[in-house]
This record gives sequence, C-alpha cells and structure tokens, in this order.
Amino acid sequence: MTIWTPHLTARGPRYRGIAEAIAAAVLAGDLAPGERLPPQRRLADELGVTVGTVTRAYAEAERQGWVEARVGSGTYVRDDTAPGRVAFMADRRVEDGMIDLSLSLPPPHPLRADALGRALRGIAADAELLQRAVAYQSERGVPAHREQLAAWLARLGMAADPRDLLVTQGGQHGISLTLQALTRPGERIAADALTYPGLIGAARQAHLKVLGVPLTESGMDLDALARLCAQQPPRLVYVTPDQNNPTGTVLGEEKRERLAALARRHDFWILEDGVQYLPEAERGTPLYRLAPERTLFIFSTSKVLAGGLRIGTLTVPAPLQDRLCTALRAQSWMVPPLMVEAVCRWTASDEGERLLAWQTEELGARQRLAHQRLAAFSPRGRDHGANLWLPLTGELRSAALLEVLEQRGVRLNSAEPFCVGSEPAPQALRLCLSAAASREALDRALGIVAEALHEPPPRPWRTL
Repeated sequence: MTIWTPHLTARGPRYRGIAEAIAAAVLAGDLAPGERLPPQRRLADELGVTVGTVTRAYAEAERQGWVEARVGSGTYVRDDTAPGRVAFMADRRVEDGMIDLSLSLPPPHPLRADALGRALRGIAADAELLQRAVAYQSERGVPAHREQLAAWLARLGMAADPRDLLVTQGGQHGISLTLQALTRPGERIAADALTYPGLIGAARQAHLKVLGVPLTESGMDLDALARLCAQQPPRLVYVTPDQNNPTGTVLGEEKRERLAALARRHDFWILEDGVQYLPEAERGTPLYRLAPERTLFIFSTSKVLAGGLRIGTLTVPAPLQDRLCTALRAQSWMVPPLMVEAVCRWTASDEGERLLAWQTEELGARQRLAHQRLAAFSPRGRDHGANLWLPLTGELRSAALLEVLEQRGVRLNSAEPFCVGSEPAPQALRLCLSAAASREALDRALGIVAEALHEPPPRPWRTL
C-alpha cells in the first residue's frame, strides 16, 4: 500500500518542512478531511529521519490547525463536518429537521433578547453614559461594574469582593488569561481525564502538557493526583467541582478539602470553573473559599444570560492581580465596557433573576424527561444541569452511533473531544439537553436516541 510521502527540500528544519508539506497537501486536496496520516515510525523510515522529527512535525501541523491527534488512533486531517465534532459555532446552519444537542447552550427564551434590548436602549438614551461606554478604561474594569457584578454573584451564592474581580470576555477568556499569567511553555498542568475541550485547546495554544487525572464516582482521583505531585507537581490543576463536563461527576466535600491541602503542600494553583451554572443548593463548598490564596474562580454570563455577550468574571487572589491585568492588557487592553454596562443593567434588574428561575425549572424538567426516556441506559446528569452523560455498554460504539443518529436528525458528541492523556476515550455520549429549541424537540430527539440504542448494533459497530 502506497502511503502519502512529502517531498522535502534541503533548506530549513526537517520537521518544519514536513509540516509545510502537510498544509500544502491539505490545500491541494491530496490529503482529504478525515484522512489518517501515515504512522510516525513508517513515515520516518520513508523519509530517513528520526521518529522525533515526525512527531514534532505532526505537532506543528496540529498547532497550525491542519490535523488533529486522536488518542490511541493516530493523526488525522481535520474534518469540521464530522459527526461529534465540537465546533463551538452556535449559529451554524442546522439542516431542516436536525435537532442539535452537541453544544451546551442556554435554552431559548424571548426574555433574553427583550432584556438585552431594554438594557441597550437605556444606555443609548444616556449621552454621558454612552460616552463613557466607548472610552478607554482600566484593564481591571470600571469599579461600578465590578461592584454590580459582585452583587449579582452574591445573589447567586458566589460571594466575592469586587476588589478581587477581573472582568473577562467570558469563561474561555478566563482560562486563557490564567494559563498565560501563571504558566510557561512546556510546564505541566492537570485536569480530570475527561474535561472541558476549551481547557485542552487553551493549554495546547500555551504549549503546556495536560496530565489527565482519573475520575471516580466522587470526582477527581486525588490519590492519583498525589502520586503525580510526588513525581513532579503540576503548575496548576483545573477542576469543575460541581459538575464535571462532560460526565456531570461531583467532587465530594472531603476531596475538596484534600485538594486544597494538596495545593498548599505541593505549591500549585487551582483553577475552579463554575461556568456550568447550578442552583446554590446543588453546589458544594467552593474551592476559592477553602483555599482563597491559591484558587482562581471562573464565572460567565454564557450559560445564564446569553453566550454571545462574552462577559464573565475571574476571582483572583490579591498577589496575582497585577500579573493577570498585565496578561489582559497584552491580549485586548480591556474588556469592551459597552457590553459590561449592558450586562450590569440586566443583572441589576429583576429580569435576570426571572430568566434564571425559568431556566432552572426548564432544565429540571428536561433532565427528568431524559432520565425517563433513557432509563434503561443508566443516564447521568445533575438535577438542574444542562448536560446528560450516557455510557454505552456491550458492542455499542459511539462513532458508529453518532453517524446513525446524524442520519436520523439528531446531533450529539462522543467522549473523544473531552479526553486528556493517553488513555482511550470511553464509549459514551454527551447530550446537551439545554440546546434543544423546545421541550417537544428534545422529546423527539430522545425518542430517536432510545430507538437507536434499543436496536441490535449493525456489523460496523462490532469489535474486530
């Protein structure tokens, strides 16, 4: 069998030449979307270079966005249309009849656009405020904005001193800022073995090595983390303690205290992500209260008000604030004050609380519906969470199942985009219950999923 082999010139580093040849082959159509690149050792033999050179070339091509490495499978040309791809594009065109449950979006409600419209009209009617909203301001954010956001967080049960808040352009921005300020290329960070893809992507951009810590029924395996720390402590540990994304697993109270103790003993930072909102009664003790001097806490309006606002907060220990501000100023100088003002007006009114009350009730109803529909398949999800985790058993394989569901008008995610480290991704599906346009649409999608799961797996699903 002939394998794709690049033609290399004598100029420049060999790894860079291979990476450039991959890019050229993709653009020319010689390497098709989804096509697997040659195994590294085989290509190294063909080219007469070391395996390390090919490894570095593939990593460079992945950094540039041409290919992607899949755990336990190989390196493939990127295919953004493949089933299960997490594209993070909420406005992409959805085919007629397609029910897209692949993105964790807040459930649609007219109040979102209505409340934003009123906030923007109020700003437009105040000439002095409008002038301030389009002027350069401090990278820390306007003090009045930080005070209002802190008051809103307090009402949500996440009390924070406004002096410790940094206004961000959403939760993903908070992750990137933290990694830029607290780590250096080549350093190690740790996260659950299945974790938010945005963390994986940000770490890749920062040239960090992400260590996957196994998950247990009560969250991150802290014995495994302790063993990692005994060898070489990570610089930072990322955790979503109230509901792991994608599995919904909760970090137990004893483990929260132990994680805080490990951070102090081994001198690492904790990055606590609370963007996936839950009512206060369903949340545990925040890590930023157990270890305030070592924990940065991320929150955002994306899952509560609207994702397109791109406004969030980062609670930062005082000694780190100058470092984080420097990173923010280097990235964007400041967060657009016009959008922060709109969010502050929205959260200062009762409309935000009315919307959140409706959303909490709606997500509770959707979780109950999903658990009823899929009861035979051991679904997992928080009572008022946006996502559902569905482990597959027997001969079912997520990749084949995603293709079947896509053909029948339902789009989901497999575990693969969430996978950290060298372990193969488990056979499982993540359903974003919040993303369906209505409860009725969700019910139709769940019926299609249940039907597909009840069918005998066709031949391609069987283990070879």
